[in-house]
Amino acid sequence: MSSVSREGSGGLDGASEPVVVVLDVATAIAQTKRQRRRLTTGIKDSLRELSIQLSLLNHQVGARLELKDVDFDCLDIINRYGPLSPSALARRAGLHAATMTGILDRLERAGWVARERDAGDRRAVTVRPLRDRVGELLQLFGGMNQAMDDLCADYTEEQLALIGDFLQRTAGAGHESVERLAAGGP
Repeated sequence: MSSVSREGSGGLDGASEPVVVVLDVATAIAQTKRQRRRLTTGIKDSLRELSIQLSLLNHQVGARLELKDVDFDCLDIINRYGPLSPSALARRAGLHAATMTGILDRLERAGWVARERDAGDRRAVTVRPLRDRVGELLQLFGGMNQAMDDLCADYTEEQLALIGDFLQRTAGAGHESVERLAAGGP
């Protein structure tokens, strides 16, 4: 046990008597654990809300570009990690390889990607993004990008580094969870 004392007016005659507050160490630890659980839950709830909002944003952008959600997801992966083989794209997108033919046909027809023979193995195909339509994406994501710039301006470089590290580690945890589920685990 520990105790904290502070001056108070505890006497009936108006004289100041010390008021002793006894704080049980176990209670203090329990309060700290509850506060940490509340904060952690708040972060998880915020990440879920962020996921929903980004999904809705991507849906709106995809709809403006006349792309199905899955096509837009694949385009995003190709833009970020390409060039990729169709099977590598399928793995990253969590889709069956046979599904890629229809998706890539639609993306190619719309001028978003090109399929090319691999120079080292003429049987292999790689998919690369075409840069002709990038301006359309930048314009549609312009509002969100500006909002993110405005938000980031409110933080110090040290805080931004911490937030960046947290988000990278969170993305890594998500990737590990996807891999575990894909392998049949919990």
